[in-house]
Amino acid sequence: MQIPETMKALTVRPGPVYQLERIPTPRAGEGEVLIKVEACGICAGDVKARQKAGQMWDRPDNPDHSIPGHEFFGTVVEIGEGITAVSIGDRVISEQIVPCWNCRFCKTGHYWMCRESNIYGFRGNPDGGMAEYMIFPAGAIIHKLPADMPMEQAVLIEPYACGKHCVDRSKAGNEDVVVLSGAGCLGLGMLGALKLRQPKQIIVLDVRDDRLAKAKAFGADLTMNPAKEPVADQVRALTDGLGCDIYIEATGYPQSVEQGLDMIRSLGTFVEFGVFNDKVTTDWTVIGDRKELNVLGSHLGPYCYEPVIEWLASGKLPSDGVVTHQFPLERWEEAFATAQSDPQAIKVVLVPGLQV
Repeated sequence: MQIPETMKALTVRPGPVYQLERIPTPRAGEGEVLIKVEACGICAGDVKARQKAGQMWDRPDNPDHSIPGHEFFGTVVEIGEGITAVSIGDRVISEQIVPCWNCRFCKTGHYWMCRESNIYGFRGNPDGGMAEYMIFPAGAIIHKLPADMPMEQAVLIEPYACGKHCVDRSKAGNEDVVVLSGAGCLGLGMLGALKLRQPKQIIVLDVRDDRLAKAKAFGADLTMNPAKEPVADQVRALTDGLGCDIYIEATGYPQSVEQGLDMIRSLGTFVEFGVFNDKVTTDWTVIGDRKELNVLGSHLGPYCYEPVIEWLASGKLPSDGVVTHQFPLERWEEAFATAQSDPQAIKVVLVPGLQV
């Protein structure tokens, strides 16, 4: 196909200023892959990055512009010298971090903690997928997608991979009562991954009843609304007064952290995934002297893309109705506003080829 000289892209320029503009289309150099973007999801991290854009984008080594977006996939339209793993016409996705492959973490197999922290769509290093075309740089981890995978599944691969890694960190087993706080896109992906581990009971918490209904449809054993009921007391009542074995925090709200520390049993496992706008303060005595908890973090989706692609394609991971809104690039402001505040939104997607 003919690659146009310019393309539409949502850019972030010094200020910072978000705007849709036409910029030169990148071309694939040595070891690089150029894709035509089919879709790019808007993550809660994207919304929070815009809210605190000064912290996320103002950096001395920034280029003159950045392109956000790390939940993308597309079709290969150009390959650089040395690329043999993919061909023009393949549908592909790249993991959200481009490792340096030289630091201590990369050399020991922990590439998702790479010191360079080259995550698509943040700080312009490298550019993300909220554009018509994007480059997968040399060193990117690229996976092929089924030719017939619908957009509504393919755009969920990145958040679902993050969800699987978080669940893997919990090491949930079939004797565990697991509380999952948050039933947004990431939480629903975690729920699907948890179901495959077959724990004793999965309890999903959210302040939105429509999301709780979706969690129930996706296999939650029990759902509770913390805004309407004393969830910590109820969880203890269900567990002989002990509390849950595992608590997964996927909301990014400080109240959810306090709630989890309250309802988790002694020697339990607390897994933190949420991204916070504000610092969280808590009584660390609960973590140490009172309960001796295992507190774990979870970052990105390492070694999870291939199983998630397979499980989505086979239906092992439920996805129906998770993509709730689609917008063309020209309506990016409305898309961000919908992702931030529309009570019906779960996953909002920008689709470059969508008609205005």
